[in-house]
Amino acid sequence: MKAVKRPEQFEKYLKIAFFLSLITIFYNIAEGIISTVFGAGDETIALFGFGADSFVEVISGIGVAHMIWRMKREDVSMTDRFERNALHVTGTAFYLLAAGLIIGGVISIYLGSFPKTTIVGIIISIISIATMWILYRYKVKYGRLLDSDAIIADANCTKTCFYLSFILLASSVIFEVFKIGYIDAAGGVGIAWYAFKEGRESFEKARKRKLGCGCEHC
Repeated sequence: MKAVKRPEQFEKYLKIAFFLSLITIFYNIAEGIISTVFGAGDETIALFGFGADSFVEVISGIGVAHMIWRMKREDVSMTDRFERNALHVTGTAFYLLAAGLIIGGVISIYLGSFPKTTIVGIIISIISIATMWILYRYKVKYGRLLDSDAIIADANCTKTCFYLSFILLASSVIFEVFKIGYIDAAGGVGIAWYAFKEGRESFEKARKRKLGCGCEHC
């Protein structure tokens, strides 16, 4: 397909938007590894679920990066086959994650088990809140400069991750202060609820084929 000729400033903004999508992907990979490792080690469902959610966000992020890359060559208004496949995989993974977290939370409450510590969850959630907010602001900025609803919608997905970090922070702080065993499981269930909604919206987006956000706060 013949490339679309665009102003130099547009190309500059597009490169920055693509760079932001890459930062999102690699940050989520690092966050996923650290969160799942420490979540498993400290036996905290909320932190482990948060890390697993980050891995699913990587799949979604790859689809977004692919979409921005397409924007360099053509005007983009609909998802392509690669992006729809990414959405289907993302949706399935979110559903599986939601089911796993709910089952794990129920078992944890039934057995009366609780984390060894949630200090790592507090640290990671604070870092995530700061990182997601910065990414959100810059994605909105360059989405507006590019007049791209798709990039602004992706920014709102990042904002959803920002809210998700508060669930981890709240459950981690409450447990660390009051040592209430079921609070960690409750945090995991809260993350599961977001995962379920994100999964449902990913499938809806794939079905409609319109560029936009599969997140609640768009």
